[in-house]
Amino acid sequence: LPIFTTVLLANDGAVRQVFFSRDLAQQTFEPILRALWLNITVAVVAMALVLVLGLVVAVGRLLPGRSLAPIRMLAIAWTDLLRAIPTIILVYLVGFGLPLAGLPVVSDQSPVFYAILALSLSGSAYIAETYRTGIESVHPSQVAASRSLGLSSARTLRLVVLPQAVRRIVPALLTFFVGLQKDTALIGILGLVDAFAQARIFSANYFNLTPVVVVCALFIILTIPQTRFVDVLLHRDDRKRGRR
Repeated sequence: LPIFTTVLLANDGAVRQVFFSRDLAQQTFEPILRALWLNITVAVVAMALVLVLGLVVAVGRLLPGRSLAPIRMLAIAWTDLLRAIPTIILVYLVGFGLPLAGLPVVSDQSPVFYAILALSLSGSAYIAETYRTGIESVHPSQVAASRSLGLSSARTLRLVVLPQAVRRIVPALLTFFVGLQKDTALIGILGLVDAFAQARIFSANYFNLTPVVVVCALFIILTIPQTRFVDVLLHRDDRKRGRR
């Protein structure tokens, strides 16, 4: 705390004025808060798509049999390639590339659509691996028991394997959602006025970084409660495993 205070008071309080101007924070807080709604909307919609697309890719990667090998290879390529591309580059390629390509329907969408699409594609590769870990954690004996009762492979996956797998990966899914919320700060490169873009506009107008600090504070307020909730779920899961 003394070191932090010393830094704030350095150069006759210039550091405090540049980063923590109370007047500018009050002036810009409401517009930035309104712009934050775009970040939240994009994160929620993208997460819904990620959960569906990631599950499809994970199941495709686990399909058995030689005849389904092309689908498995496609799923592996999907996860490897999309995880290797930085998210900001993928947002740029999707947001500017699809409109230039002139594809029917796809090329006539709004920047919000491209932002959601890019984040969904990127996130699906990570969540697919999370799903796969959860599915493979279900003991094979349960699959064998379900098949012996006459359930098909698809019904076994839907009724026996997936419910258990999803319960086990809920903390990982929530942790990913926290990261996805922060990744929405990248959508400003598409010309969208999200919270960070709005803060940059104010910072450029006033030559002051206080608006950016306001954005940081808002993201902290959003993410820390979710992080603590994940900790609670992990602790509860550990206690259940301890009882067993």
